[in-house]
Amino acid sequence: MDRKLNRIKTALVDNGKTNKWLAEQLGKDPATVSKWCTNAAQPSLETLMQIAKLLDVQVDDLLRFEELPEIMEH
Repeated sequence: MDRKLNRIKTALVDNGKTNKWLAEQLGKDPATVSKWCTNAAQPSLETLMQIAKLLDVQVDDLLRFEELPEIMEH
């Protein structure tokens, strides 16, 4: 699954913040934040909400809905 589901890295750049800063704010390992920024892993919904608050963006701004597979209507 090589989908780019989040825009955390973009939001960090837009806010002039670093992965290290975000890791410190969240009490997470910088390697974990790096994985989120490269889409090697995804944060939990709760963490995503915290990131949005820290970066003063909407949660929707951090997600790439166009990367989700099509949902079949039944």
